[in-house]
Amino acid sequence: MFRQFDARPWAERAAAELRAAGDRVGPVDREPGGRRELTAQQTRICELVAQGATNREIADLLLLSTRTVEYHLRNIFSRLGVRSRVELASLFR
Repeated sequence: MFRQFDARPWAERAAAELRAAGDRVGPVDREPGGRRELTAQQTRICELVAQGATNREIADLLLLSTRTVEYHLRNIFSRLGVRSRVELASLFR
């Protein structure tokens, strides 16, 4: 509805809230590097990987288990079609 009325700031805010809840959002959510396909949590994990953080450091920062971080990374690799942390980091620099 926000898009229909050209209320871009509200549309972006609604999209951010939906991503934070784990949903994927349409055109407002498009970003380079395939980021639009990731949830807010997955995007944050990617940013931390790009900064050089280990799975344990990411888990500690986000108050998750290392297994949860590993789960997210497997899904991220699959969604973005990358095979390594180096490839992933290059998308988020």
